[in-house]
Amino acid sequence: MSTNDYVPPKVWTHLKPNGGVFESINRPTAGATFERDLPKGKHPLQLYSQGTWNGMKVTMLLEELLEAGLSGAEYDAWLIEIRKGDQFGSGFVDVNPNSKIPTLIDYSGDKPVRIFESGAILLHLAERFGRFIPTEASARGDCLSWLFWQVGSTPYVGGGFAHFYKYAPVKIEYAIDRYTMETKRQMDVLNRRLADRAFILGDQISIADFAIFPWYGTYALGWYVDVRQFLGVHEYPNLVRWAESMESRPAVQRGRRVNRIQKDVPGCIMERHEASDFEKALNVDRLANLIPHQLPVDGGVKAARQ
Repeated sequence: MSTNDYVPPKVWTHLKPNGGVFESINRPTAGATFERDLPKGKHPLQLYSQGTWNGMKVTMLLEELLEAGLSGAEYDAWLIEIRKGDQFGSGFVDVNPNSKIPTLIDYSGDKPVRIFESGAILLHLAERFGRFIPTEASARGDCLSWLFWQVGSTPYVGGGFAHFYKYAPVKIEYAIDRYTMETKRQMDVLNRRLADRAFILGDQISIADFAIFPWYGTYALGWYVDVRQFLGVHEYPNLVRWAESMESRPAVQRGRRVNRIQKDVPGCIMERHEASDFEKALNVDRLANLIPHQLPVDGGVKAARQ
């Protein structure tokens, strides 16, 4: 049946698989499907995630906090492999009833703080450590506006453009056109915002940058799936300049490699428990002749694109 032949029924029912790479985990109901407790490491911050764009937001921020000398930001990052359905384990669902990554448990206080949704995690960490979020009312309002702009806007980019362009079992011109138009509009919003400032808020990096970069920056840089030509990324030079600046930060490079299943950059690690895990992973890749022996610990991202 072609897309032009489809007539929606009066009541939708889930009668057949919908196809695509997420077919095995898509379902119209919530809740756990199996029993599994969440592991717990030795650090106060326990992250349960995967190195998707939403997962990267949190690990990039955590690595930036550590780079700033805040040892309290040490964390264990446990892999939740979403295509295998790990997010439907009972322990994960107890913390996050929506069964999406990332999820964080903060054990630093008298009672554990359980947080799901990437934007909420970024805000919690920024407020707890007093970094990467302004305290002055006007600037704070600006930061929160851009943070929530990202979490509200990128479903069009990920669930819309990326899904129909890459993951959908059939290519539907209307759907691709619809979401490409909105993705380009959002990139234009950022390009205009960045015309006269180094970061989203101005001269100082903030959680707004960490929220926005893994989505729009990766499109601007051609990470994972290179859609730069299709999206006409050259039309957004301010966005590209900002993305390159973000990419050059050592902490951002490390954060990109955490809970990453794809070996699309050197030194990816499925789990992170110590800072030394990054160097260990690079050494493994060196021994396997996957990267040059002289590649520095924080040189993997840019070298992989060259």
